[in-house]
Amino acid sequence: MTSSDAFRIGQNVATTPGKVILQNDLMQLIQYTPTTAQVRRRPLLIVPPWINKFYILDLRPENSFIRWAVEKGHTVFVISWANPDERLAQKSFEHYMEDGILAALGGIEEVTSERKVNAIGYCLGGTLLASTLAYLVMKDDERVASATYFVSLVDFSDVGDMAVFIDEDQLAALERRMKERGYLDAHDMATSFNMLRANDLIWSFVVNNYLLGKEPVPFDLLYWNADATRMPAAMHGFYLRNMYQNNRLLVPGGISLKGVSMTSGRSIETPTLLVSTKEDHIAPWRSTYAATQIYGGPITFVLSASGHIAGVISPPGSKYGHWRSSELPKNPEVWLGGATAYAGSWRPFWDDWVSSLQMT
Repeated sequence: MTSSDAFRIGQNVATTPGKVILQNDLMQLIQYTPTTAQVRRRPLLIVPPWINKFYILDLRPENSFIRWAVEKGHTVFVISWANPDERLAQKSFEHYMEDGILAALGGIEEVTSERKVNAIGYCLGGTLLASTLAYLVMKDDERVASATYFVSLVDFSDVGDMAVFIDEDQLAALERRMKERGYLDAHDMATSFNMLRANDLIWSFVVNNYLLGKEPVPFDLLYWNADATRMPAAMHGFYLRNMYQNNRLLVPGGISLKGVSMTSGRSIETPTLLVSTKEDHIAPWRSTYAATQIYGGPITFVLSASGHIAGVISPPGSKYGHWRSSELPKNPEVWLGGATAYAGSWRPFWDDWVSSLQMT
């Protein structure tokens, strides 16, 4: 898809300075070096998806969300998920919560002495964040002061194009393959996502590279897209069955994590901001919008132009605008009809929103 020689991690992608402060079987926790004379007291924890590498939010310096947040004075921590092999075959969804988000919260408190964080979950990382918040509610744990979700599904009633891969026969076949290896191979996952946009992500490269003999154009996003990771068999099976197939996150008691049955989303009163993207084919915005009717706390919804990745990355000065409205009707089309279009990135609005939350 792109020149494999054009990018080097730590040289021209993933260059924001930081260091690993915590490590376990499933992740490393990175703390980024401050660039401002003063930093905000409340840390920011970013939970990326574990389908690809963490640096989706730290591509080139000019579009890096992580670098931008550090420059805004945020004390930024990011989970970098492990690339599992057969040794981690039995790591399930709850292990990603325990050894991922919960471990990160403990590590952040240890190095900053701050118990509460602002949290961001991206895609699958957002689904995990929402599940963790439901768990924390049951434990009377209020360490997450605000939650931002980038293109994250919690209601899987309509999963858009992904539905073509979610039927009993395909899930059973996938589980058999994963049982043999202990994981889902990165190539299998990448192929599935590429097939959703075959004209753009498969055939255009066949024509240009193979038939016409053209060299691939250097593109940081496509370089990251090719840097895929494996998925542990237990976790991926749990996720596909309980979320995509049976939509059990919406059912009180439908999912248990660490022996704790999840209650309804209404019990989550954490201030919430949802960022979705208008052309998203992986997490359709009308489906992610459903979360506005699920959580119990104050909710803000922002719709960015473009798709699942470009609309989220969208830095200040980007050509992609966004839509906002203070009203949250049940019907997403009604919301869009009443929303105001704004030029440029959603990022400054998010920064104002998270800054406005009192230090409670």
